[in-house]
Formats: sequence, C-alpha cells, structure tokens
Amino acid sequence: MQVVREQIMRALTLKPNSLDQFKSRLQNLSYTEILKIRQSERMNQEDFQSRPILELREKIQPEIMELIKQQRLNRLCDGTCFRKISSRRRQDKFWYCRLSPNHKVLHYGDLEESPQGEVPHDSLQDKLPVADIKAVITGKDCPHMKEKGALKQNKEVLELAFSVLYESDEYLNFIAPDKHEYCVWTDGLNALLGKEMTSDYTKSDMDTLLSMEMKLRLLDLENIQIPEAPPPIPKEPSNYDFVYDCN
Repeated sequence: MQVVREQIMRALTLKPNSLDQFKSRLQNLSYTEILKIRQSERMNQEDFQSRPILELREKIQPEIMELIKQQRLNRLCDGTCFRKISSRRRQDKFWYCRLSPNHKVLHYGDLEESPQGEVPHDSLQDKLPVADIKAVITGKDCPHMKEKGALKQNKEVLELAFSVLYESDEYLNFIAPDKHEYCVWTDGLNALLGKEMTSDYTKSDMDTLLSMEMKLRLLDLENIQIPEAPPPIPKEPSNYDFVYDCN
C-alpha cells in the first residue's frame, strides 16, 4: 500500500494533463523503480548527515583507500605497454614497464611490437629500484614535454605525460596510452612513495565504493531512526552475582 500511494503521489507531482498520461506515468513508476528512487533519496536524507553516520564514513574511508591502493599496485605488477613518440613523427616503437611482485623494482625495456599479453620480468633489460625514485612529475613539468616540437602543442599528449625522477637528475619518461592508464600509473607510483592518490579515477572509485559500503552497513537499519547522540551508559550494578554459570 505504501508503494502504491507513493506511485500515485509521484505521478501527480508531475502534473499529468490527462488520465491517459497519468496511467502512463504510473506504469513507468514500477515497484523496482520506486525502490531505486527510495534508495537514492535515502543517501541524501538528514540521517546521513548525523554524527554517527559521519563517524562511520570516516572509519570506512581508510579501508576503502587501502583497497584502491592495492588495486593500483596490482595493476602496476601486471604492467603496461607504452608507445614511444618522437617530436617529429609518431613511431611504431614500444616499451613495457611493470612493477615486481614485491613492489621493490620497476622492470622496463624496449619491444619490437605491441605485446598480446603480459611481458615477463626476465625479458625486460632495465631495472629501477623503487627506493631510488625521488618524485613523480606530470604534465608540462615533464622533461620530455619541455622539448621543442609538436609534443609541446599537443594538449592530448600533455595530459597523458608523466615522469619518474630518480637519483639526482635522471628521468624515466612515460606517455600513457589513455587517461585510465595515466591515472592508474600516477596513483600507483604515488602510493609506492607514500603520497596521496589524487586522480579523478581514485575520487570516482572512492565515491562508488564508499556509497556501496555505507548502504551495506546500514541495510539492517531500514526505517529505524538513528539518534544524533549515543544513549547514555548506565551505572555499574552493585554486584555481579547475576552471572549465570553454564556448568
């Protein structure tokens, strides 16, 4: 009955001009659709701005961030094929980079052609210890983006460029194949250095996973009023003789 009432009220809110239009809007507001609307609205209710809910969000956030971090590092361990681009023309030359399973070394090397799957560590000639990495540089601050030529004018390439600074002034320069890989690698490298992951991809993942986890945690509290403050702790009893001995 509550769902039927809500269907009618929501259909009338749209101000139908005829009975046929009213019936048509009722059909669009199915039971499943009403549940979806309720669920989305529930996240914006005052209950979700109360202190206990905000404290729960703060408690869950580090767990979600650790999960995202592990996913990024696992992706770096799988590795990615990067295309080499010169300032004069695009060349069909490739190189591959991947993180070792113990997260201590970056293995990389040139390839003749784009690989069909993962490239094993022993086939990559060069190594860079993670301990030697000083910083991760992105965009126009990258040394290969400061060179004269077409790359400097190409905004798309500029948004996919990042570099790893190691030793004093040595760089390992990357141009990601797409925005997704750019976010994965910059997040993963920052995570290795103990820095914050700040990409749009991380923010999107955090919002999605946090929303899902909050809904799961609050599933048993459906239609229950959440108090603004916890109930007072009662005084201790005068004795504990009421404890039952199972033996």
